[in-house]
Amino acid sequence: MKKLILLCLVILILSACTQRAETLKNYFTYPDSIETAGVKMIPIQTPSGTFKVWTKRFGNNPKIKILLLHGGPAMTHEYMECFQTFFQREGYEFYEYDQLGSYYSDQPKDTTLWKIDRFVEEVEQVRKAIGADESNFYILGNSWGGILGMEYALKYQKNMKGLLVSNMVASAPEYGKYAAEVLAKQMKPEVLTEIRAIEANKDFSNPRYMALLIPNFYNKHICRLKEWPDAVNRSFKHGNNSIYVQMQGPSEFGIGGLLEKWDIKNRLKEIAVPTLMIGAKYDTMDPNAMEEQSKLVQNGSYLYCPNGSHLAMWDDQKIYMDGVISFINKINTGK
Repeated sequence: MKKLILLCLVILILSACTQRAETLKNYFTYPDSIETAGVKMIPIQTPSGTFKVWTKRFGNNPKIKILLLHGGPAMTHEYMECFQTFFQREGYEFYEYDQLGSYYSDQPKDTTLWKIDRFVEEVEQVRKAIGADESNFYILGNSWGGILGMEYALKYQKNMKGLLVSNMVASAPEYGKYAAEVLAKQMKPEVLTEIRAIEANKDFSNPRYMALLIPNFYNKHICRLKEWPDAVNRSFKHGNNSIYVQMQGPSEFGIGGLLEKWDIKNRLKEIAVPTLMIGAKYDTMDPNAMEEQSKLVQNGSYLYCPNGSHLAMWDDQKIYMDGVISFINKINTGK
């Protein structure tokens, strides 16, 4: 009897090892390409022609395909590299992705391309290219990526299984109001006066502008780590400033540009897919507004990061990642 049990255990172990080896064999591999460590340039059709966007696949899991949407607009996937460690442990299939205009993707000069609806169609084309559908497709969008994720869900939620909105309110005017009436008042008066004077003169190329904002705003509300991670620094270094300014405005201190009047708060009730809203105590976005949003969607949850800021995946990492993983696993298991 003992020999039979031992034999069964050996068979089970060998079977598990074989399955794992087969999974690892195809971990990065696309069946229609040479070995590229998961990197694929996906063709995107736009009103101005065909361009390519950079993606990198990790994992091989037909039940969970997560598309990471970076912020900016026109930052890069690099600051989201921290998901690699956590998501690979869980066995998720996930995709890092530089949106059109960002550093690793094509960067056309046609300024008419930088519109929300055009980006939404881009995401839909990427979804099709990675073979995701309503049975397995999750979007996790941070900041501008949260805007893009919500807008995508409003049009294409029939193709989704879950939505995660990280550190982005559904109303740009509310974002601007919170920056002006709450966060600005936390600055030293003399610092705020100098920042406002530069803004009034539209002297945004003045190095003094960022010299003031980085220690007095970015280090308090964008990423609170004493030393910014290399991935975050690379992403800032590689950001496409012309697109960023056109859509967001000159800095994270409030919002201007094409997104200044964007507001879909009254449409959140249309989102029926399970949705996680993530807020943080020190964020540029009002955490109370993020909690409210979780109640405005039909099937919402809220994750609060008490030590986090706009990049809470870095400066409140354990709470952030535990909450994200719990949300995804709960949807996947149906429990």
